[in-house]
Amino acid sequence: MTAVLTDLWASLRRGLETLGSMAMFLGRLLAYTPGAFLRFPLIVQQVFNAGALSLIIIMLCGLFIGMVLGLLGVDLLQRVGSEDALGAGAALSLVKELGPVTTSLLFAGRAGTALASEIGLMRATDQLSAMEMMAVDPVRRVCVPRFLGGVISMPLLAVIFSAIGIYGTQLIGVQVMGVDAGSFWSQMRAAVELDDVMEGVIKSCAFGVSCSLIAVYEGFNSMPTAEGVGRATTRTVVISAVATLVLDYILTAVML
Repeated sequence: MTAVLTDLWASLRRGLETLGSMAMFLGRLLAYTPGAFLRFPLIVQQVFNAGALSLIIIMLCGLFIGMVLGLLGVDLLQRVGSEDALGAGAALSLVKELGPVTTSLLFAGRAGTALASEIGLMRATDQLSAMEMMAVDPVRRVCVPRFLGGVISMPLLAVIFSAIGIYGTQLIGVQVMGVDAGSFWSQMRAAVELDDVMEGVIKSCAFGVSCSLIAVYEGFNSMPTAEGVGRATTRTVVISAVATLVLDYILTAVML
């Protein structure tokens, strides 16, 4: 029993140390952020790498999740005679919850792993050490543009995901299942308010900060070996997914 408690305490202490180290790393990133915009082309390039290259999977998953919402929504609402509310239910679900959360998970799996493995490979091949020897801060030159690229990309991807998801719901609900198109759009306009949209935007921004921070932190602090880069990439996906769900609950509880 003592050994178990000792292991639990050691794990808790390592987790707290990692959390504190990550907070300090975030402080460095934020301190360098204003100067990073003087090299705006680097940020644009990272927005392309993190955002534009993720568009296909975001749009494809958004379309099929919207189509599933259309099928399940019509089936459920027909049982209570409220199938005209399909548009409102799907839009609120996508804008407030499914859009930001699913986009964050997909972002962590596609862009987050790419960021972590890229920076980890630079660590393994001593490129970061070479920058330090030339008096170039690798956090300022490498990590900050990639961090900002992820933060900027996440809300944009979440908006695209929600829009494509609503189209998928309309495609199945109206075109296939026979829900009235006028009721679908009018119910949606009446139910979705600016506060609902802002809730989704705030969540996606928070998820963008957390996922991008985890990716660049894990890559920057990875062991300079192939195994270390692989572990950093795996930790990026796992920690980002857990952080997304925890933050989602906290933000939802606060906003309600």
